[in-house]
Amino acid sequence: MDKSEAGDSGAATVVGVISRLAPVAVAMAVLAAVLTGCTPEPEETDPTPVFSSEAEAFAAAEETYRAYVDALNQVDLSDPETFEEVYAWTTGEANSAARTTFSQMHADSWTVSGESSPTLIEPRSAGGAEVTDVELAVCLNVAGVNLVDADGQSVVASDRPAVQTMLISLEASDATPTGWTIRDIEGREGDPQCE
Repeated sequence: MDKSEAGDSGAATVVGVISRLAPVAVAMAVLAAVLTGCTPEPEETDPTPVFSSEAEAFAAAEETYRAYVDALNQVDLSDPETFEEVYAWTTGEANSAARTTFSQMHADSWTVSGESSPTLIEPRSAGGAEVTDVELAVCLNVAGVNLVDADGQSVVASDRPAVQTMLISLEASDATPTGWTIRDIEGREGDPQCE
């Protein structure tokens, strides 16, 4: 992958898919076992946040996405600790992509400036009666965001649209206060319609 392709990919993760778009837990579990002795493990249950309506579930999903964007806006590529909040709001493919991209951009001494902001968030689908997964269609304004390489050159594509269109897939999770984490971010040209 050449530098321009890496730039497009890196920029995508930082601003929520611009060009298209648990070691600590193990240590804590071992420490707990040592301190408490052997006890039976509790039965695992699927995370199923209780929402009184589909509308409430979508409102919590929107809150999750907004918190994710806020976390992205706080990323300092020279300080990997700032990546942790983004990781906390993601799982699956979204988490893996963020970890890979942030690590590479940090290693390459890139910098990011500016902020992105959602201009439209629409509910698209919900996964069944218990609502354990949802999708949101999003318009994200990235006009003020720039990504610069170690030589001071912008790596953002010159034809990048100011507003990105995406489909955000979320799944139920006990790991966040909203009850959702972002599983996948897919660039969607023209869907939703953004102004």
